[in-house]
Amino acid sequence: MTAEASGPVIVTGGAGAIGSHLATVLAARGQEVRVVDNLASGQRDQLPLSEKVTLTVADLRRPAEYEGLFRGVQDVWHLAANPDIRKGTADPTVDLENGTLATFHLLETCRRHDIRRVLFSSSSVVYGQARVLPTPEEYGPLQPESLYAAAKLACEGLLSAYAHSYGLRVHIFRFANIIGGRMNHGILPDFLAKLRKDSQRLEVLGDGRQAKSYLRTEDCVEGMLMASERATDPVNIFNLGAADRISVREIAEKVVAATGGTARIEYTGGDKGWTGDVPQQLLSIERMGRLGWKPRYSSAGAIDRTLQDLLAAAKSSAA
Repeated sequence: MTAEASGPVIVTGGAGAIGSHLATVLAARGQEVRVVDNLASGQRDQLPLSEKVTLTVADLRRPAEYEGLFRGVQDVWHLAANPDIRKGTADPTVDLENGTLATFHLLETCRRHDIRRVLFSSSSVVYGQARVLPTPEEYGPLQPESLYAAAKLACEGLLSAYAHSYGLRVHIFRFANIIGGRMNHGILPDFLAKLRKDSQRLEVLGDGRQAKSYLRTEDCVEGMLMASERATDPVNIFNLGAADRISVREIAEKVVAATGGTARIEYTGGDKGWTGDVPQQLLSIERMGRLGWKPRYSSAGAIDRTLQDLLAAAKSSAA
């Protein structure tokens, strides 16, 4: 069944950078979109609220706050999560509560309402420091290095178990670094915030040789939708990323050049930026390629476009 033909959908985390873009695209296809978000990191003004797109502010750990929305729903797109790996390291309960337990309560709500499909935003960090690059979906053993990654992997396990136990169909998307103009955390917002505080110095965590794949939000959403329409196994797992990667050093140089070119770049040293960081990451996207998908932007192109978007937004808000 294509997205155009299906009934109402739930998008958890739908006020976030990826979720709000997904909600907009689904609504443009004619679907009713019921967004559930606690607004801890999402922003209400990113949603095109209308009769087609509604927002319920609720905590996924408390089904009574949102269960009524699930009546008659075709699909649940589950994008809600703590978006900050370092926050979960500082407080070990964050990802357990907002990742694993929230997903359990969501799946139980789906089971009670006989919802047949859940689509989940996982992450490349479930692979840990993979010894095979590009890393395929069948790579193992999976050895998460952060509590965020552990929660994502636990959620994948729950989704698989519900698929095999209760006849649910699940789509699991392991994201590279997803970036776009609506992002409010991550490497580009962090670098720009540092330069706003001190225009002459940019501190970079690690040695700058960390290299990862970066994917634009619109490419990510297009990939998820394509897989949702073309993959029909009980459990469908797909990597979503660019076909290449870019180093932190290159990103820092791009940011400095785009903001005047005078700041000196200083590195804190070490091969990791922080505890739980995966310094080298590149996903194999061959499985998505066989479905007919390929990203429009390279990693460098995604960085350039997103940097332009963020600088334009900052200029507009300052005007």
